[in-house]
Amino acid sequence: MKEQKLIEMQNRVAKIGEVIHEMLGKLQQVDSMSKGTLTAFQLHIGEDKWKELVVDMQAIGETKEKKFETDVE
Repeated sequence: MKEQKLIEMQNRVAKIGEVIHEMLGKLQQVDSMSKGTLTAFQLHIGEDKWKELVVDMQAIGETKEKKFETDVE
């Protein structure tokens, strides 16, 4: 009985490993697609507009960070 449970657990762990391997492959595909999309967008809008957007996004990030720095007593 104990041996059968160990075999079942070993099979489950093997299946979990397979699923994780598949998920990592899909995650790599998504990463590659997102990088390609970002590069295409950068090329589409041009270098000057891209730099302007980066500055704007940094300003928005700084504004949001300051919002959470309030002292609560």
